[in-house]
Amino acid sequence: MISRYQNWMSTSDRREFLTRAANGFGAMALSSLMARDAAAAERDRPAANLNPLAPRQPHFTPKAKSVIFLFMVGGPSQMETFDPKPVLDRMHGQQLPPSFGKVKSQFVKDGTPLLGSAWKFSKYGQSGLDVSELFPHVATCADDLAVIRSCYTESFVHAPAMYQMMSGRVLAAHPSLGSWVTYGLGSESENLPAYCVLTQPEGLPEGGAPMWGAGYLPTVHQGTVLRNGATPILHLAPPKEIGRGQQRNLLDYLRNVNRLQSREEDNELAARIAAYELAYRMQQHAPEAVDLSRETAATRALYGVDEKETREFGTRCLLARRLVERGVRFVLLFSGGGPVSVQWDAHDNIKSNHEQMCRWTDKPVAGLLKDLKSRGLLDSTLVVWGSEFGRTPISENGKGRDHNPTAFTMWMAGGGVKGGQIIGETDELGFKTVGERYHPRDIHATMLHLLGIDQMKLTYLHNGRHERLTDFGGSVIDKVFT
Repeated sequence: MISRYQNWMSTSDRREFLTRAANGFGAMALSSLMARDAAAAERDRPAANLNPLAPRQPHFTPKAKSVIFLFMVGGPSQMETFDPKPVLDRMHGQQLPPSFGKVKSQFVKDGTPLLGSAWKFSKYGQSGLDVSELFPHVATCADDLAVIRSCYTESFVHAPAMYQMMSGRVLAAHPSLGSWVTYGLGSESENLPAYCVLTQPEGLPEGGAPMWGAGYLPTVHQGTVLRNGATPILHLAPPKEIGRGQQRNLLDYLRNVNRLQSREEDNELAARIAAYELAYRMQQHAPEAVDLSRETAATRALYGVDEKETREFGTRCLLARRLVERGVRFVLLFSGGGPVSVQWDAHDNIKSNHEQMCRWTDKPVAGLLKDLKSRGLLDSTLVVWGSEFGRTPISENGKGRDHNPTAFTMWMAGGGVKGGQIIGETDELGFKTVGERYHPRDIHATMLHLLGIDQMKLTYLHNGRHERLTDFGGSVIDKVFT
């Protein structure tokens, strides 16, 4: 009997022995002891390690560490910005050729003539990139831009198209792009929000808060709106009756009480305490981050901060640089919001609208790219310029353009992007894409790739389904970085 037992032990390890012996009760005891030890180890970890925004390792070596998304609310016209159409200009005033089919629009009537561009294009940089005269400053950065001309979305309406561009779906309540990025990578800043949103003073874009919401991800991943004025972050200062010493003592007490608990679910409490810790640190560090008086006169001039036309947008672009410089992972910056007169939605008069919007944004955007580059930050910061859709080549009311989700332009710069190139194309009138076309899923997959994230591995279990930013998957646009 003993010899058979010794022979069986010689071919089996101790874990297998505990599993087989005494009907497996030995293995059950071992599992219980190991679980208890693991819970104790988890309980003894510093609260900061339970911070849901703690930095995480990407799936592979990233080219970018942070993102600044410049969202042009309302839909800039591709024919007036980065996609010249000489054939359209020659056909100004003529009817849309029958080969293009009937235009489906609530604004454009049958028989409405084509509208040529009021601005000329020139080639800039060593790459000879085509840029409209509306962007004399951005044109000087041509060799840094990868212009994607064949983008498309699936909605003709502003809000659903905005949701699709920012969350991959046309319906609200799904996590936004910035929320997915911070969920996957955390934040490199211990003293500032991981995801910051800079809106225009006149009001929010039509899509509203769902454009930067966390959806079904933990709420800690939603964007923090930095408002204009002397107090960009509301409720940051503590009540006058409570001093920093009292706050510190309270947080220490909460942490110590949590460490005394033995239940595994107290990790959620630890994460909440970590959020309180972040708010405490923000009271000291956020005011410095948003204090632009520390910038040199040359830097302020680069962004146009001291000029009437560019002051507001330039200030927010400069603030975006200061935020990523301090470890903020994702900055969403809007141009446009509130009344139609302060967004790119040029139904009435494309000439006056785009001239105004470009006067406000051209110099600050170029200043942002140049400032990031001079500080060595452009290599690690992905800058994206885009909108929810483009405009039609057909006129609306003789001087404006309607929404066009079938073709529009975006561009990327920095963060591993190969600049000075055109990707994709549209037809000779700028109405539809030709050849390979790119959905928001493809844009998102490409951005995640540049951040070192495998889109198929970035998942969150919700209602029994492993949700993804790119849903069933997008195609990484390799040309952007190769």
